[in-house]
Amino acid sequence: MSPAADAATRTARRSTRFVAWVRAWRAGLVPFDELADEIAGDEEHLVADAPGTWTDVPLPQGLPVFAKLHPDEIRLVLPAPGDPRGLPGPGELTGAALLAGEAVMTPDFGVVPDVRRHTSGSGVEFETVVWRVLPAPEHRPVFQIGAAEAEAELTAALGEATARLTKLDVAQWKPELAGALQALRRPEGTPTLPPGFDPRSRRLFARASVLDQVLALAETNAPGGAVNGYEAQQRDEALRPLTAACRQALVAACNSPLRP
Repeated sequence: MSPAADAATRTARRSTRFVAWVRAWRAGLVPFDELADEIAGDEEHLVADAPGTWTDVPLPQGLPVFAKLHPDEIRLVLPAPGDPRGLPGPGELTGAALLAGEAVMTPDFGVVPDVRRHTSGSGVEFETVVWRVLPAPEHRPVFQIGAAEAEAELTAALGEATARLTKLDVAQWKPELAGALQALRRPEGTPTLPPGFDPRSRRLFARASVLDQVLALAETNAPGGAVNGYEAQQRDEALRPLTAACRQALVAACNSPLRP
């Protein structure tokens, strides 16, 4: 699969699926038995430091920590350096979330994914995702914009970034990025939200999920050092507002009100 195609078919941030499916479960829209498979896919997921446990436990054994929460108390947070919105004050949880670039927040605790890479005896590399439960007593979420406003801002940011990248002739020195931007207009097969989310939130999530991978691809340098320092700076300046709009769109979609 080409880098552009791969970018268009994966969800970069695991917390998006975690929040969406756990919220749908707490709303009574999906059964508990489906949660772990929907969140983990073909990866190995564990939960660390869950109340009442003494070691890392399989994901199904850690998910009951959310059992008494209302769906609206489970929130996606996608922080970035200089933008810790949605996190509590300085501490272990905030530091871990900023390092991961994502977290699941509740009024009393947060959950942050830690990806651990391993190599088997035969040389095969694989990953284990460990969701760390960290205390956040009396945490209160900050105001966030709705899906409609987030969609409008994402559209505007995408148009501006595309225009700037066209002027930079990005296709000449980053063909994967140019191809992935085109894939945004054909989002078939992109990740979807579970039952309970309205059509606008679904559309926004699908679009922002693809774009999230495009932006991750853009952060890598072209093979052979084809991008010089000036070009990289210009590219980053063009994409910075789009990156912020994309994070905001994912948060708005996953935290949107659920409907029966």
